[in-house]
Amino acid sequence: MLAVDKTTFDAEVLEAEGYVFVDFWSEGCEPCKALLPEVHALADKYEGSMKFVALETTKARRLAIKQKVLGLPTLAVYKDGEKLEEVTKDDATIENIEALIKKYI
Repeated sequence: MLAVDKTTFDAEVLEAEGYVFVDFWSEGCEPCKALLPEVHALADKYEGSMKFVALETTKARRLAIKQKVLGLPTLAVYKDGEKLEEVTKDDATIENIEALIKKYI
C-alpha cells in the first residue's frame, strides 16, 4: 500500500488511470488504526486489480476537506480522478470495505 501525502496525492490518485482505492486515516483515529492491518491485507489480496494508497489526514487536512472527507475512517474508490464511492465511520467494516473493492475490480 503506497503512502501518499499532499504533494503526491494528485499524481497518484487524481491523475492516475483506472481505479484507485484510498484509505483516509489518522494516527489519532483508533478505528482507523484497528482497520489498518485488515485494509493492508485486502490491498495485498487485490494487488494488481486496482491501486491502493493511504493518506494520513493529520498532515493533509485541507486536502481531506477538499476531497469531502468529513469523518474517519473513510475509504474511497476513485476512477480517473473522480471519487465514485466511499464507506465511512460506522459503515467502515472490513466486510463493507471488501464489498466496495469487489464492486470495481
